[in-house]
Amino acid sequence: MAAVLRFSDVTVTRGSTTILDGVSWSVDSAERWVVLGPNGAGKTTLLQLAAAMLHPTRGTVEVLDAHLGKADLFEVRPRIGFASSAMARRIPPTEAVLDVVLTAAYSVTGRWNEQYEDIDVRRANRVLAEWRLDHLADRRFGDLSDGEQKRVQIARSVMTDPELLLLDEPAASLDLGAREELLQLLGGYASAPSAPGMVMVTHHVEEIPVGFTHALLLKQGRVVAAGPIGETITSERIGETFGLAVEITERDGRYAARATGAA
Repeated sequence: MAAVLRFSDVTVTRGSTTILDGVSWSVDSAERWVVLGPNGAGKTTLLQLAAAMLHPTRGTVEVLDAHLGKADLFEVRPRIGFASSAMARRIPPTEAVLDVVLTAAYSVTGRWNEQYEDIDVRRANRVLAEWRLDHLADRRFGDLSDGEQKRVQIARSVMTDPELLLLDEPAASLDLGAREELLQLLGGYASAPSAPGMVMVTHHVEEIPVGFTHALLLKQGRVVAAGPIGETITSERIGETFGLAVEITERDGRYAARATGAA
């Protein structure tokens, strides 16, 4: 295994506010990480660093062997797949679903005058089929349901065969049916040997797909625990992270949480 992401004593501050505080963490190519923590824990900032969109205030971040602050990030970013609500807002609502995915080949949103090769079009259609979206290829992105839009974002993020895949709350706002369909697809993708190293941010243990191998727990910018998922997603550690006494249960690789009182 090769490290695709490495944080060494990383701190991020904004004015007098510390968002991340001394975070050390690494992700190998065969690992699938979930990052959990309450609002304000620093999860989004952590993902922005991993996406080479932000520099640390102190410490070092290496993404795909590129040292942030020294490497040419324009060469690094196309090797990273990134799906987030912020990215979705950049997609024109009138864009055809096929073009939403296809334009990832040029790292743009909104098709204009780019010329695409047949191999790109075939790849985009194949990815749409893999994420159960091929029947929506000609639909407008803005006309899709939340669940469909989430899957289109992920299909776009894997279009270029990234070496690192980052997912920011992919199941947020979805109803039960859409969430379970998405988690089933994500679990299948995460379990494939050919999948890249993955990092997914969420607030809920119920949104962890089968196939994820590791977990990082954040609270107030600091790491509470990090390691193999079965050793990290425990009642004690989740309770400490969220400041609430909880009971964590696991069945067939899926987790559930139930509050039992004050921490």
